[in-house]
Amino acid sequence: MMTTTDQARDDDTLDLNALFGTLLDHKWVIAAVTGAFFFIGVCYAVFATPIFQATSVVQVEQKTPSLPGLSDLTQSLGTTASQATTEIALITSRLVIGQAADELRLNVQVDPQRLPLFGDYLSRGHKPGQLGAVRFGLSRYGWGGEVVDIFKLDLPDALMNHKLQLRAGENHQFTLLDDNDKVIASGAVGQLVKSGDVTVQIRQLVANPGTRFDVVEQPMLTTVNKLQTDIVALEQGTDSGIIDLTYNNADPVLAQQVMEHITRAYVRQNVERNSAEAASQLQFVKDQLPKVRNELDRAQAALNVFQTKSGTVDISMQTKGLLDQIVGVENNIQQLHMQQADIDRRFTHDHPAYQALQQQMGTLEAQKAAMEKQVGGLPDTQQELLKLNRDVQVSSNTYTSLLNQAQQLDIARAGTVGNVRIVDSSLVDVNQPVQPRKALVVVIATFLGGFLALAFVFLKQILNRGVEDPAVIEDLGLPVYASVPLSRGQAIGARGPRGARKTLLAIADPADLAVEAFRSLRTSLHFARLEAKNNILMITGASPFAGKTFVSANLAAVIAQAGQRVLLVDGDMRRGTLHQHLGIRAGEGLSDLLVGSHELGNIIQKNIVPNVDFISRGRVPPNPSELLMHEHFTAFIGSVVPQYDLIIIDTPPILAVTDAAVIGHHVGTSLLVARFGLNKARELALAQQRFEQNGVELKGAIFNAVERRTAGYAAYAYYKYSTEPT
Repeated sequence: MMTTTDQARDDDTLDLNALFGTLLDHKWVIAAVTGAFFFIGVCYAVFATPIFQATSVVQVEQKTPSLPGLSDLTQSLGTTASQATTEIALITSRLVIGQAADELRLNVQVDPQRLPLFGDYLSRGHKPGQLGAVRFGLSRYGWGGEVVDIFKLDLPDALMNHKLQLRAGENHQFTLLDDNDKVIASGAVGQLVKSGDVTVQIRQLVANPGTRFDVVEQPMLTTVNKLQTDIVALEQGTDSGIIDLTYNNADPVLAQQVMEHITRAYVRQNVERNSAEAASQLQFVKDQLPKVRNELDRAQAALNVFQTKSGTVDISMQTKGLLDQIVGVENNIQQLHMQQADIDRRFTHDHPAYQALQQQMGTLEAQKAAMEKQVGGLPDTQQELLKLNRDVQVSSNTYTSLLNQAQQLDIARAGTVGNVRIVDSSLVDVNQPVQPRKALVVVIATFLGGFLALAFVFLKQILNRGVEDPAVIEDLGLPVYASVPLSRGQAIGARGPRGARKTLLAIADPADLAVEAFRSLRTSLHFARLEAKNNILMITGASPFAGKTFVSANLAAVIAQAGQRVLLVDGDMRRGTLHQHLGIRAGEGLSDLLVGSHELGNIIQKNIVPNVDFISRGRVPPNPSELLMHEHFTAFIGSVVPQYDLIIIDTPPILAVTDAAVIGHHVGTSLLVARFGLNKARELALAQQRFEQNGVELKGAIFNAVERRTAGYAAYAYYKYSTEPT
């Protein structure tokens, strides 16, 4: 006995089999989509314009403070972090990039017109100045090696950002046209051409006569903004001061030139900035020197006067030690006062540097006050002598420090080199473009194609709720009389052009699997009709495209091959196509009989297939349902029943019109055709309900167009048993 656990495990196995079965069933779709994406990836990798990268490395060195003691102050503030963040902003600023864009005239873009799709690929391999030969007689396109150097181009605002056209002529002549193909300037290379508001001078033009170029002049700000986006500046590591610069462009020469100009402009502005700062600090020191000198002279004069007056020449050893301490504190206070004057020029009073300076000055002033208390315990002569000596030494030390500082700043101003340097100059690897990465592109394209193919297959499987197992139909209470495989012959017949002449599959290929299924259906019907009220079989469907007409025609042929006389009737007077499956014209048919314009003998087409007579739909009437409810149709049924062993009526789908329900009251057996993967279980249940509401009993169903599946019921529907040749 199977337990619940065993059943769950079995369900999991079936789900896994269904998963792999779905993949195997759609293996050619998956392979085709994946292969297509692989091909597209290869084409892109081969034909895409290569992008080259220019690289450069600059170093930002720690800036040494120019004023004494300032380094200690910044260290105490924790402001010794790398300046790379600031320098990166300077490198990508409009000041630096604008200079490079102006020097290279990047706001004027000139591109030769290429042959669509393959022009860029065909023009590769030609160095600038080495013109490629004109191909296919198309001289208007550039074939590689073209050089255009526009030295000057001034356009009115109305032509800015408009695509102009430059045409190369004979003997170094050129013509410039606007976007309406109107000539706005013409002349020779090297000439300064003025035509109205347009001024143009071309320094160099190397191109085949007739070659056309697209010329666009942009505002400089637009060009600079784009360059700011394209140039990437990143610091190596943390606080390293090493900055990597990269710039990508399809033209390797232009990429290298842009990077060279940017790094040179950056170093130049850094030197100019440092030189200006050194000059400003030198002027500040020079302004302080006379003041300190006057203070020194006054202090020395006061000391000399006091020594002469009091007769005191020197101070005691105890006072000497106290004097050295006081002088040291006074020197530090003087240096902080000088730093305060420099910081006042740079920062506000709320800046941390200014606040720290004030804190240090407060500490030193407190030390100075404590020492002055000690001085108060000395004799008056020693106190005065100490004070005067202190003033002289402090003023002397400050003056000497300022003289040294002035000399250093003067040397720094004269030989300023800046605190940045170019470590690696701009280089481009012309043999290794950064884009496209061919192998990566192909791999990604292939994986993307495979992923999309799998997603399509699984999504189709999820969205397709059509019945694929006859057990689902039998669960609705409809016995499945036959499962007709979708063989190659049936697929061709179903997909043939509308109105094309076709041949019955049962006649053209008697060994086809579908025909064998009809033979099985013939046997099943033999027993199913034993209890039927008459020999009329109605073949209907729930919706269009189920294949009921195909089933009706081939079933009639197979039953006739068993020696029975069959009448095949096209009961779909709206869109019946049964005559097409038989390969004949429709002619007069059932509708003509029911309206009374033709007799029964005139509309029956004899022996269309051996032992098969046929009645077509006839002319399309405006009221098919009313005609079927007329007594003429009842009379028609009564007259043909005794003449044939079996009468097969192909009817319209029940969910579309009510014709099948009307005809169903006259027949002995009714079968519903359900197409594999098309008709949904709910749709079949609704069709069955519609028949029951009209008092028509469905005998069973025919499962049509069953496709081969690796897993599931359809895997067993394709066994073929044929005779081996002897």
